[in-house]
Amino acid sequence: MTHILVDADACPVVRIVEQVAARFQLPVTLLCDTNHILQSDYSQVKVIGAGADTVDFALVNLCQRGDVVVTQDYGVAAMALGKGAYGIHQSGRLYTQDNIDQLLMERHLAKKARQSSKHHLKGPRKRTREDDERFQAAFTKLLQTIEGGIPHA
Repeated sequence: MTHILVDADACPVVRIVEQVAARFQLPVTLLCDTNHILQSDYSQVKVIGAGADTVDFALVNLCQRGDVVVTQDYGVAAMALGKGAYGIHQSGRLYTQDNIDQLLMERHLAKKARQSSKHHLKGPRKRTREDDERFQAAFTKLLQTIEGGIPHA
């Protein structure tokens, strides 16, 4: 059975993931560090100790072939893909073997640009309802593809 693992530290789509997963009757595990304690009536919550990348490594260790990983971290997505899992960004973009190398390279170049610049770069734009709808549609389509059917009522 497909299991959904969410890199839930500051993840804006946790509730959407749970709603869609419930329609497919799929289990969800939310992983967060001690700075982002979550509660859920649907998902299993795993609180991982604080520390750089601690949650990321715990998620990848739990991940198995056929699971779905929800993360905005390209490195986590790459490791999940390497284990035969599916990956999706909170924007609804699917991580694939065809795009992950390019995404990792863009991340590397952006980091280098930030390090060499004396100017502060703007953060991400405010999340919109359209962003949530785009993620929900992509996530639902991914689960339909994996599960081979339509969600339960």
